[in-house]
Amino acid sequence: MPRLSKLSTGVVTGVAAGAIAVLTAGTASAATATYQAGPANYSCTFPAIPPQTVAVTAQFDGPDTIPVNGTTTPTNVSGTATITALVHALLTAAGYDGIRGTADVPITVDNGSLSPSDASGLQIPEQIYPAGGAITVNIAQTSTSSIPTYTAPSSPGTVTFGLDTTLSAQLEFHKPSDDSWTPWTMTCTAPSGTSFSPSGTIS
Repeated sequence: MPRLSKLSTGVVTGVAAGAIAVLTAGTASAATATYQAGPANYSCTFPAIPPQTVAVTAQFDGPDTIPVNGTTTPTNVSGTATITALVHALLTAAGYDGIRGTADVPITVDNGSLSPSDASGLQIPEQIYPAGGAITVNIAQTSTSSIPTYTAPSSPGTVTFGLDTTLSAQLEFHKPSDDSWTPWTMTCTAPSGTSFSPSGTIS
């Protein structure tokens, strides 16, 4: 009987271990990846001066692997918009020395779907700039931002995220002459979208 008991215990243990292995296969948590795009040149509208070239970057954190039919919402969405020293000089000549507002950034995918299709309400904090030189405008997700949720397709593969060809921002430009803020809707366009790297894996 002791020998039979030991044999039964071994069988039960083996079956249990096998069951656990089957149940946990493929469920390892995905690693977090940082997806980055740009810098990409966009032609952006400004108050009092003609459209100018702005170098745009964007990034977000998300899983490197997404299960088929799974969903994920990116985090730490952020970016920059860099204005050249020449554009800065033109804005200074037009009487502006600062900026604040929010940005709306449409996102594209080549596999699966996004809802909604853009990241909106990204904050551009108030910044008053020293005279001269290039300007880097920071853009960041806040608690009030709306971030799209990605839904993977039903088949394994890859997905590449991208910046759309048209971006927009609800801005205010500061005038030091009377300490006022001028509302401005900025529209930025590019001839083609810019892909984020790396691509995500759907499995």
